[in-house]
Amino acid sequence: MDISAPHNLIDPLDDTERRYGIRVTIEPTDPFLRLIDPEWEKYHWYETAEERDHALADMRERHLYSRDADRPTLIFAPVAHE
Repeated sequence: MDISAPHNLIDPLDDTERRYGIRVTIEPTDPFLRLIDPEWEKYHWYETAEERDHALADMRERHLYSRDADRPTLIFAPVAHE
């Protein structure tokens, strides 16, 4: 899928080689999967493992504006190109 406004990305797309990533998927029980491709996934890439691990810890934190009963269904997994 193309990005409609790539200038709005925090980390713009460029040719920098990034070997360390975070794979984002959705739990199979999430009803949102009825609206999108069940094989949906998204990758975020970083130049170093330290950058990736910092971003991963941030992504896994409870969202500041979440309600007490909210239960996130995103799955974050570290990946790397060797």
